[in-house]
Amino acid sequence: MHFAGKVWRLLVGIKDALVLLLMLLFFWALFAVLTARPSPAQVHEGALRLTLDGVIVEERTEIDPFQLLLASEAPVGEYQARDLVHALDSAAKDARIKAVVLDLEMFLGGGQVHLTEIGEAMDRVRAAGKPVLTYATAYADDGMMLAAHASEVWLNPLGAAVIAGPGGQTQFYAGLLDRLKVNARVFKVGSYKSAVEPFTRDGFSPEARENAEALYGALWEEWQANVVKARPKARIAEVTGNPVALVANANGDLATAALRAGLVDKLGSRTAFGERVVKLAGADEWAGTPGAYRATDLDPWLEANPLPRAGREIGVITVAGTIVDGDAGPGTAGGTRIAQLLDEALQRDLAALVVRVDSPGGSVMASEEIREAIARHKAKGIPVAISMANVAASGGYWVATAGDRIFAEPQTITGSIGIFAVLPTFEETAASIGITSDGVRTTPLSGQPDLIGGLTPEVEQILQASIEDGYRDFLSRVARMRRMTSDQVDRIAQGRVWDGGTARQIGLVDQYGGLPEALAWAAGRAKLTDGGWHPVHLGNQPSPTDAMLRQWLSGSGEEPRSADVFSLLARRNESALARMSRDLDRLMGSHGAQAYCLACPASAAAQAENVSAQDGWAARLARLLAS
Repeated sequence: MHFAGKVWRLLVGIKDALVLLLMLLFFWALFAVLTARPSPAQVHEGALRLTLDGVIVEERTEIDPFQLLLASEAPVGEYQARDLVHALDSAAKDARIKAVVLDLEMFLGGGQVHLTEIGEAMDRVRAAGKPVLTYATAYADDGMMLAAHASEVWLNPLGAAVIAGPGGQTQFYAGLLDRLKVNARVFKVGSYKSAVEPFTRDGFSPEARENAEALYGALWEEWQANVVKARPKARIAEVTGNPVALVANANGDLATAALRAGLVDKLGSRTAFGERVVKLAGADEWAGTPGAYRATDLDPWLEANPLPRAGREIGVITVAGTIVDGDAGPGTAGGTRIAQLLDEALQRDLAALVVRVDSPGGSVMASEEIREAIARHKAKGIPVAISMANVAASGGYWVATAGDRIFAEPQTITGSIGIFAVLPTFEETAASIGITSDGVRTTPLSGQPDLIGGLTPEVEQILQASIEDGYRDFLSRVARMRRMTSDQVDRIAQGRVWDGGTARQIGLVDQYGGLPEALAWAAGRAKLTDGGWHPVHLGNQPSPTDAMLRQWLSGSGEEPRSADVFSLLARRNESALARMSRDLDRLMGSHGAQAYCLACPASAAAQAENVSAQDGWAARLARLLAS
């Protein structure tokens, strides 16, 4: 027995050692995978393949692996516009790349400015003598805007191209709040500040409707001009003017209707499309499947083609997403986080600073925190340029007032100079179920704000006065930067939203241009020569781990989504549910005074959000209302 015991303890020890060894190997392998970077060796002669299964954004959000473990579905793929433009431009000059392929099968969209920039980069590839091909089962407005710049547009024979144009429905909750006896106390300045109207009305005010019609009309004209110029054969007027007749003439075959309307060039399966690319880029001998072609994907291509880093640094700080208090982001503009990045950059020898804004605004306090941090750079005597992307409105424009010169595109949405706050009270709700309030006050402010008993007139007057003072601060900041009087700014403010072309005419924007033009201006003001500077993006850039996690989770057993026209329309319905959730959160959340543009179209990332149970009570209520 004594010998058997020794043998048993030896076996247990061996087992424990093996378990420990296996655990160490597992965590070593996990660490190696999470810290791995795409290898430049993965670059192959053939096609550059851009699989855009998600949205195009200004700044990609970070992935939290632990939160993803608890998530009910995979995160939406995100692709930075500047990465796609750089990939296309470098492919145009690289002899190894014979063609460029854009896989838009699961493309969810992007902002009009970003799509224009990428379309122009596609044009440069074609100008270099290289074909650009796209493939999808369903093209919507954003996908069609990219595909218009391709030399060959392919569509699945069972697919469709649906051009809807900007605009749509906005949900209003005044009737619901009346039924629940909730008082939405609104404090605002600006006849056009429509951000609070969903809580006080059952439809648009005349001012808000006028503003929306002008804004969407301008964006629609820009979209049509871009697509028709890139693809003259596309009969956009027929497609959008009488789509029912177009489909009827094709006997209900949506793909044939798109082909006849000049929206696409060829109908074919994915295999047939692949065989076409094989003729251009060569076959992938290792795949062994029909239609497999030699290709390099985005991440290894970017790794093999880094941006040059010679000369002086010009800092680029990104303000993307809703502006909020605290450390949120990237992908959301946390005021404290961005201000800290700017303050840390004060120690660097930056020749200039470019502020890239893609935000509809948000917290007034956070917007001011960012503006003050930008002003500290300006106080050092370096030039500060503001580069507006898709949206730079309300709090996004507040931030811009710290710059020397503002660049925007005709499709940029800006303005919305106004402030509001919403505070719900429940005195009528409580009374309807038998709850009343009583107490003793030593001053009119005692016990205020009382969300159950209601607000006193004195508190309401103080809160409204605070909003009006914030609006005057907003006007004065704009007036100083734009060399106007506050009265002149007020006439073009009042919460009104402007397209970039009109904003330039009325003095809110200095000149047309994107990030490259803003960088070139800043370099010129800093007296730097070509090749004597390079941009450096402040903050941590998304790691390759993010892309790996997105890829793993997108194929981790979740039921795959269809990519046909019905799926396309269903995704739009999910976007409406997500917006309802955000609206209700704006009413019930503790957000403080807001400089936020509700009239601005939702960003591509926001449109792609799915409303899930993890989104909280507001999302569940949105689902209930929608059903």
